[in-house]
Amino acid sequence: MTLTPDALAPDALAPDVDIRSRSHRIGCIGAGAIMADQHLAAYQLAGFPVVAIASRTKANAQAVADRYDIATVHETPEQLIADPAIEILDIAYPPDLQPALIRAALAQPHIKAVLAQKPLALDLDEAIALRDEAAAAGKILSVNQNMRFDQSIRVLKQLLDAGALGDPVFAQIDMHAVPHWQGFLEGYDRLTLANMSVHHLDALRYLFGDPSEITTVVREDPRTTFEHEDGIVVSTLRFPGNVLALSVEDVWGGPCEEGYDDDFFIKWRVEGTAGVANGTIGWPTGEPSTIRYASKLTTGGQWVQPSWDTHWFPHAFIGVMEQVQYAVDTATAPELSVADNVKTMALIEAGYRSIAEKRPVRLDEFPL
Repeated sequence: MTLTPDALAPDALAPDVDIRSRSHRIGCIGAGAIMADQHLAAYQLAGFPVVAIASRTKANAQAVADRYDIATVHETPEQLIADPAIEILDIAYPPDLQPALIRAALAQPHIKAVLAQKPLALDLDEAIALRDEAAAAGKILSVNQNMRFDQSIRVLKQLLDAGALGDPVFAQIDMHAVPHWQGFLEGYDRLTLANMSVHHLDALRYLFGDPSEITTVVREDPRTTFEHEDGIVVSTLRFPGNVLALSVEDVWGGPCEEGYDDDFFIKWRVEGTAGVANGTIGWPTGEPSTIRYASKLTTGGQWVQPSWDTHWFPHAFIGVMEQVQYAVDTATAPELSVADNVKTMALIEAGYRSIAEKRPVRLDEFPL
Protein backbone atom coordinates (compact mmCIF):
# COMPACT_ATOMS: atom_id res chain seq x y z
CA MET A 1 0.00 0.00 0.00
CA THR A 2 1.35 3.42 -1.00
CA LEU A 3 1.55 6.07 1.70
CA THR A 4 -0.67 8.78 0.17
CA PRO A 5 -3.85 10.41 1.47
CA ASP A 6 -5.85 8.89 -1.41
CA ALA A 7 -4.54 5.37 -0.84
CA LEU A 8 -5.39 5.57 2.85
CA ALA A 9 -8.75 7.32 2.47
CA PRO A 10 -11.59 5.52 4.27
CA ASP A 11 -13.09 4.19 1.03
CA ALA A 12 -9.71 2.78 -0.09
CA LEU A 13 -9.20 0.62 3.00
CA ALA A 14 -10.31 -3.03 2.93
CA PRO A 15 -12.10 -4.20 6.08
CA ASP A 16 -13.16 -7.50 4.47
CA VAL A 17 -11.39 -9.98 2.23
CA ASP A 18 -11.87 -10.51 -1.49
CA ILE A 19 -12.95 -14.10 -2.09
CA ARG A 20 -10.39 -15.64 -4.42
CA SER A 21 -11.47 -19.26 -4.05
CA ARG A 22 -14.71 -21.02 -3.13
CA SER A 23 -14.52 -24.33 -4.97
CA HIS A 24 -13.24 -26.90 -2.46
CA ARG A 25 -15.61 -29.31 -0.74
CA ILE A 26 -15.71 -28.81 3.04
CA GLY A 27 -16.51 -31.34 5.72
CA CYS A 28 -17.31 -29.99 9.19
CA ILE A 29 -16.74 -31.68 12.53
CA GLY A 30 -18.67 -30.19 15.43
CA ALA A 31 -22.22 -28.92 15.88
CA GLY A 32 -21.86 -26.45 18.74
CA ALA A 33 -22.37 -22.70 18.71
CA ILE A 34 -19.08 -21.83 17.00
CA MET A 35 -19.73 -24.17 14.09
CA ALA A 36 -23.49 -23.67 13.88
CA ASP A 37 -23.66 -19.91 14.37
CA GLN A 38 -20.31 -18.67 13.03
CA HIS A 39 -18.49 -21.02 10.64
CA LEU A 40 -21.51 -22.24 8.73
CA ALA A 41 -23.27 -18.86 8.72
CA ALA A 42 -20.15 -17.33 7.16
CA TYR A 43 -19.74 -20.12 4.63
CA GLN A 44 -23.37 -19.75 3.58
CA LEU A 45 -22.87 -16.01 3.04
CA ALA A 46 -19.72 -16.67 0.99
CA GLY A 47 -21.08 -19.56 -1.04
CA PHE A 48 -18.52 -22.09 0.22
CA PRO A 49 -19.56 -25.70 -0.51
CA VAL A 50 -20.13 -27.61 2.75
CA VAL A 51 -20.93 -31.20 1.77
CA ALA A 52 -20.89 -33.13 5.07
CA ILE A 53 -21.01 -32.75 8.84
CA ALA A 54 -20.48 -34.95 11.90
CA SER A 55 -20.30 -34.46 15.64
CA ARG A 56 -20.13 -36.49 18.83
CA THR A 57 -23.94 -36.75 18.70
CA LYS A 58 -25.48 -37.48 15.32
CA ALA A 59 -28.78 -35.83 16.27
CA ASN A 60 -27.01 -32.53 16.90
CA ALA A 61 -25.19 -32.81 13.58
CA GLN A 62 -28.46 -33.59 11.83
CA ALA A 63 -30.13 -30.51 13.29
CA VAL A 64 -27.33 -28.28 12.01
CA ALA A 65 -27.38 -30.05 8.64
CA ASP A 66 -31.11 -29.37 8.32
CA ARG A 67 -30.52 -25.72 9.16
CA TYR A 68 -27.90 -25.27 6.43
CA ASP A 69 -29.04 -27.88 3.86
CA ILE A 70 -25.91 -30.01 4.27
CA ALA A 71 -26.47 -33.18 2.28
CA THR A 72 -24.52 -35.76 4.30
CA VAL A 73 -24.51 -36.43 8.03
CA HIS A 74 -21.95 -38.99 9.15
CA GLU A 75 -22.33 -41.20 12.21
CA THR A 76 -18.92 -40.20 13.60
CA PRO A 77 -16.14 -37.68 12.93
CA GLU A 78 -13.91 -40.56 11.87
CA GLN A 79 -16.39 -41.61 9.18
CA LEU A 80 -16.49 -38.06 7.86
CA ILE A 81 -12.69 -37.91 7.70
CA ALA A 82 -12.73 -41.13 5.64
CA ASP A 83 -15.28 -39.71 3.18
CA PRO A 84 -13.46 -39.27 -0.17
CA ALA A 85 -15.73 -36.33 -1.07
CA ILE A 86 -14.03 -34.16 1.56
CA GLU A 87 -11.19 -31.88 0.44
CA ILE A 88 -10.99 -29.50 3.41
CA LEU A 89 -11.68 -30.60 6.97
CA ASP A 90 -13.05 -27.91 9.30
CA ILE A 91 -12.85 -28.83 12.99
CA ALA A 92 -14.65 -27.16 15.91
CA TYR A 93 -13.79 -29.55 18.73
CA PRO A 94 -12.21 -29.39 22.21
CA PRO A 95 -8.41 -29.09 22.14
CA ASP A 96 -7.84 -32.37 23.97
CA LEU A 97 -9.77 -34.24 21.23
CA GLN A 98 -8.64 -32.20 18.23
CA PRO A 99 -5.10 -33.61 17.71
CA ALA A 100 -6.37 -37.15 17.07
CA LEU A 101 -8.76 -35.86 14.40
CA ILE A 102 -6.00 -33.83 12.76
CA ARG A 103 -3.73 -36.87 12.66
CA ALA A 104 -6.48 -39.00 11.12
CA ALA A 105 -6.99 -36.35 8.46
CA LEU A 106 -3.28 -36.09 7.67
CA ALA A 107 -3.33 -39.79 6.79
CA GLN A 108 -6.14 -39.43 4.24
CA PRO A 109 -5.00 -38.79 0.64
CA HIS A 110 -8.22 -37.00 -0.33
CA ILE A 111 -7.96 -34.35 2.41
CA LYS A 112 -5.88 -31.44 1.16
CA ALA A 113 -6.13 -29.11 4.13
CA VAL A 114 -7.31 -28.94 7.74
CA LEU A 115 -8.66 -25.88 9.53
CA ALA A 116 -8.26 -26.41 13.28
CA GLN A 117 -9.50 -24.46 16.27
CA LYS A 118 -7.40 -22.54 18.74
CA PRO A 119 -5.85 -23.49 20.99
CA LEU A 120 -4.45 -26.09 18.60
CA ALA A 121 -3.66 -28.42 21.51
CA LEU A 122 -3.43 -28.37 25.27
CA ASP A 123 0.31 -27.61 25.32
CA LEU A 124 3.12 -26.30 23.16
CA ASP A 125 4.86 -29.65 22.66
CA GLU A 126 1.73 -31.17 21.10
CA ALA A 127 1.31 -28.12 18.84
CA ILE A 128 4.91 -28.44 17.63
CA ALA A 129 4.38 -32.14 16.96
CA LEU A 130 1.27 -31.41 14.86
CA ARG A 131 3.18 -28.75 12.91
CA ASP A 132 5.93 -31.21 12.08
CA GLU A 133 3.55 -34.06 11.24
CA ALA A 134 1.57 -31.85 8.84
CA ALA A 135 4.79 -30.79 7.11
CA ALA A 136 5.92 -34.41 6.81
CA ALA A 137 2.54 -35.37 5.33
CA GLY A 138 2.68 -32.47 2.87
CA LYS A 139 -0.68 -31.20 4.10
CA ILE A 140 -1.94 -27.69 4.80
CA LEU A 141 -2.76 -27.20 8.48
CA SER A 142 -4.28 -23.83 9.40
CA VAL A 143 -5.43 -22.54 12.79
CA ASN A 144 -8.53 -20.40 13.19
CA GLN A 145 -7.14 -17.15 14.63
CA ASN A 146 -10.22 -15.31 13.42
CA MET A 147 -9.54 -11.98 15.17
CA ARG A 148 -6.96 -11.27 12.44
CA PHE A 149 -9.97 -10.97 10.13
CA ASP A 150 -11.91 -8.62 12.38
CA GLN A 151 -12.59 -5.57 10.22
CA SER A 152 -11.00 -3.01 12.57
CA ILE A 153 -7.87 -5.12 13.06
CA ARG A 154 -7.50 -5.58 9.29
CA VAL A 155 -7.75 -1.85 8.66
CA LEU A 156 -5.33 -1.10 11.51
CA LYS A 157 -2.85 -3.53 9.96
CA GLN A 158 -3.14 -1.70 6.63
CA LEU A 159 -2.44 1.63 8.32
CA LEU A 160 0.58 0.22 10.17
CA ASP A 161 2.00 -1.47 7.06
CA ALA A 162 1.70 1.79 5.12
CA GLY A 163 3.45 3.75 7.87
CA ALA A 164 0.50 6.07 8.41
CA LEU A 165 1.04 6.09 12.18
CA GLY A 166 4.82 6.36 11.93
CA ASP A 167 6.80 4.04 14.18
CA PRO A 168 4.55 2.25 16.68
CA VAL A 169 5.23 3.18 20.30
CA PHE A 170 2.42 1.75 22.46
CA ALA A 171 -0.56 -0.56 21.95
CA GLN A 172 -3.38 -1.80 24.15
CA ILE A 173 -6.30 -4.20 23.88
CA ASP A 174 -8.71 -3.67 26.78
CA MET A 175 -11.53 -6.20 27.30
CA HIS A 176 -14.24 -5.97 29.95
CA ALA A 177 -16.87 -8.54 28.95
CA VAL A 178 -18.14 -11.99 29.92
CA PRO A 179 -17.36 -14.83 27.49
CA HIS A 180 -19.34 -18.03 27.33
CA TRP A 181 -17.02 -20.71 28.71
CA GLN A 182 -17.61 -24.05 26.99
CA GLY A 183 -18.38 -26.87 29.41
CA PHE A 184 -15.30 -28.86 28.48
CA LEU A 185 -13.06 -26.12 29.93
CA GLU A 186 -14.01 -27.25 33.43
CA GLY A 187 -11.74 -30.24 32.98
CA TYR A 188 -8.66 -28.21 32.05
CA ASP A 189 -6.18 -26.39 34.27
CA ARG A 190 -6.01 -23.38 31.92
CA LEU A 191 -8.79 -20.88 31.33
CA THR A 192 -8.66 -17.25 30.18
CA LEU A 193 -5.08 -16.97 28.93
CA ALA A 194 -5.38 -20.05 26.73
CA ASN A 195 -8.95 -19.52 25.57
CA MET A 196 -9.60 -15.74 25.52
CA SER A 197 -6.27 -13.92 25.70
CA VAL A 198 -5.14 -16.05 22.75
CA HIS A 199 -7.28 -13.85 20.46
CA HIS A 200 -5.63 -10.65 21.61
CA LEU A 201 -2.06 -11.91 21.93
CA ASP A 202 -2.22 -13.38 18.43
CA ALA A 203 -3.67 -10.13 17.07
CA LEU A 204 -0.78 -8.21 18.64
CA ARG A 205 1.69 -10.62 17.03
CA TYR A 206 -0.06 -10.06 13.69
CA LEU A 207 0.25 -6.29 14.07
CA PHE A 208 3.75 -5.93 15.55
CA GLY A 209 5.72 -9.14 14.99
CA ASP A 210 7.13 -11.60 17.48
CA PRO A 211 7.51 -10.25 21.03
CA SER A 212 10.73 -10.69 22.97
CA GLU A 213 9.09 -11.04 26.39
CA ILE A 214 5.80 -11.23 28.27
CA THR A 215 4.80 -10.60 31.88
CA THR A 216 1.39 -11.95 32.93
CA VAL A 217 -0.47 -11.49 36.21
CA VAL A 218 -3.83 -13.01 37.09
CA ARG A 219 -6.53 -13.42 39.69
CA GLU A 220 -9.59 -15.69 39.85
CA ASP A 221 -12.89 -14.58 38.30
CA PRO A 222 -15.67 -14.41 40.95
CA ARG A 223 -18.29 -15.53 38.43
CA THR A 224 -16.57 -18.73 37.26
CA THR A 225 -17.55 -21.46 39.69
CA PHE A 226 -15.14 -24.22 38.65
CA GLU A 227 -11.54 -24.23 39.86
CA HIS A 228 -9.18 -21.98 37.91
CA GLU A 229 -6.22 -19.66 38.35
CA ASP A 230 -6.22 -17.42 35.28
CA GLY A 231 -9.63 -15.74 35.46
CA ILE A 232 -8.81 -12.04 35.03
CA VAL A 233 -5.57 -11.66 33.04
CA VAL A 234 -3.25 -8.72 32.41
CA SER A 235 -0.19 -9.14 30.16
CA THR A 236 2.51 -6.69 29.15
CA LEU A 237 4.63 -7.43 26.10
CA ARG A 238 7.65 -5.96 24.36
CA PHE A 239 7.77 -6.12 20.55
CA PRO A 240 10.41 -5.28 17.91
CA GLY A 241 11.25 -1.58 17.82
CA ASN A 242 10.69 -1.43 21.58
CA VAL A 243 6.92 -1.33 21.12
CA LEU A 244 5.24 -1.78 24.50
CA ALA A 245 1.82 -3.45 24.57
CA LEU A 246 -0.81 -4.23 27.18
CA SER A 247 -3.48 -6.91 26.89
CA VAL A 248 -6.30 -6.96 29.46
CA GLU A 249 -8.90 -9.73 29.68
CA ASP A 250 -11.32 -8.78 32.46
CA VAL A 251 -13.90 -11.56 32.15
CA TRP A 252 -15.66 -10.32 35.29
CA GLY A 253 -16.56 -6.83 34.09
CA GLY A 254 -18.87 -6.23 37.05
CA PRO A 255 -22.14 -7.89 38.08
CA CYS A 256 -23.93 -9.61 35.22
CA GLU A 257 -27.45 -10.12 36.47
CA GLU A 258 -31.02 -9.00 36.01
CA GLY A 259 -31.47 -5.35 36.88
CA TYR A 260 -27.79 -4.45 36.53
CA ASP A 261 -26.94 -2.20 33.56
CA ASP A 262 -23.51 -3.40 32.43
CA ASP A 263 -21.12 -1.56 30.11
CA PHE A 264 -19.18 -4.45 28.54
CA PHE A 265 -16.72 -3.57 25.77
CA ILE A 266 -13.48 -4.43 24.00
CA LYS A 267 -11.45 -1.40 22.97
CA TRP A 268 -7.99 -1.05 21.46
CA ARG A 269 -5.52 1.80 20.93
CA VAL A 270 -2.25 2.15 19.02
CA GLU A 271 0.00 5.18 19.34
CA GLY A 272 2.77 5.94 16.85
CA THR A 273 5.28 8.70 16.22
CA ALA A 274 3.06 10.13 13.45
CA GLY A 275 -0.45 9.30 14.59
CA VAL A 276 -2.91 7.42 16.75
CA ALA A 277 -5.62 4.88 15.97
CA ASN A 278 -8.26 3.54 18.32
CA GLY A 279 -11.32 1.40 17.97
CA THR A 280 -13.73 -1.16 19.34
CA ILE A 281 -14.33 -4.86 18.80
CA GLY A 282 -18.05 -5.31 18.31
CA TRP A 283 -18.42 -8.85 19.67
CA PRO A 284 -19.82 -7.99 23.14
CA THR A 285 -22.50 -5.67 21.73
CA GLY A 286 -23.31 -7.41 18.45
CA GLU A 287 -22.36 -4.29 16.49
CA PRO A 288 -19.70 -3.83 13.80
CA SER A 289 -16.18 -3.18 15.07
CA THR A 290 -14.93 0.39 14.61
CA ILE A 291 -11.76 2.35 13.96
CA ARG A 292 -10.84 6.02 14.00
CA TYR A 293 -7.39 7.42 13.30
CA ALA A 294 -5.47 10.65 12.95
CA SER A 295 -2.16 10.90 11.07
CA LYS A 296 0.25 13.78 10.55
CA LEU A 297 1.16 12.13 7.24
CA THR A 298 -2.19 11.27 5.64
CA THR A 299 -5.07 13.05 7.41
CA GLY A 300 -3.48 16.37 8.32
CA GLY A 301 -3.78 15.43 11.96
CA GLN A 302 -7.57 15.23 11.71
CA TRP A 303 -9.60 12.27 12.90
CA VAL A 304 -11.05 9.99 10.21
CA GLN A 305 -13.56 7.21 10.86
CA PRO A 306 -14.38 4.69 8.11
CA SER A 307 -17.40 2.44 8.59
CA TRP A 308 -18.78 -0.89 7.37
CA ASP A 309 -21.75 -3.15 8.00
CA THR A 310 -19.97 -6.49 8.48
CA HIS A 311 -19.09 -7.96 11.90
CA TRP A 312 -16.27 -9.96 13.48
CA PHE A 313 -18.86 -12.72 14.11
CA PRO A 314 -19.65 -14.26 11.65
CA HIS A 315 -18.06 -12.40 8.72
CA ALA A 316 -14.44 -12.85 9.82
CA PHE A 317 -14.88 -16.59 9.37
CA ILE A 318 -15.26 -15.99 5.62
CA GLY A 319 -11.67 -14.80 5.53
CA VAL A 320 -10.48 -17.71 7.66
CA MET A 321 -11.85 -20.36 5.31
CA GLU A 322 -11.05 -18.35 2.18
CA GLN A 323 -7.34 -18.29 3.02
CA VAL A 324 -7.38 -22.09 3.40
CA GLN A 325 -9.05 -22.59 0.02
CA TYR A 326 -6.65 -20.15 -1.64
CA ALA A 327 -3.69 -22.00 -0.13
CA VAL A 328 -5.00 -25.23 -1.65
CA ASP A 329 -5.45 -23.55 -5.04
CA THR A 330 -1.96 -22.07 -5.08
CA ALA A 331 -0.05 -24.79 -3.17
CA THR A 332 1.23 -22.11 -0.80
CA ALA A 333 1.18 -21.72 2.97
CA PRO A 334 -2.06 -20.27 4.36
CA GLU A 335 -2.01 -16.88 6.06
CA LEU A 336 -2.98 -18.62 9.31
CA SER A 337 -0.34 -21.32 9.07
CA VAL A 338 0.36 -23.83 11.82
CA ALA A 339 4.02 -22.75 11.76
CA ASP A 340 2.95 -19.23 12.69
CA ASN A 341 0.41 -20.42 15.24
CA VAL A 342 3.05 -22.39 17.12
CA LYS A 343 4.60 -19.00 17.91
CA THR A 344 1.30 -17.86 19.43
CA MET A 345 1.17 -21.11 21.41
CA ALA A 346 4.70 -20.36 22.66
CA LEU A 347 3.52 -16.91 23.75
CA ILE A 348 0.67 -18.48 25.73
CA GLU A 349 3.11 -20.95 27.29
CA ALA A 350 5.42 -18.07 28.22
CA GLY A 351 2.48 -16.30 29.86
CA TYR A 352 1.75 -19.32 32.03
CA ARG A 353 5.42 -19.56 33.00
CA SER A 354 5.30 -15.89 33.94
CA ILE A 355 2.28 -16.55 36.17
CA ALA A 356 3.94 -19.52 37.84
CA GLU A 357 7.35 -17.91 38.35
CA LYS A 358 6.16 -14.31 38.87
CA ARG A 359 8.65 -12.78 36.42
CA PRO A 360 9.01 -11.53 32.85
CA VAL A 361 9.59 -14.48 30.51
CA ARG A 362 11.59 -14.21 27.31
CA LEU A 363 10.27 -16.00 24.26
CA ASP A 364 13.71 -17.39 23.46
CA GLU A 365 13.21 -19.68 26.46
CA PHE A 366 11.01 -21.73 24.10
CA PRO A 367 13.00 -23.12 21.16
CA LEU A 368 10.73 -23.81 18.21
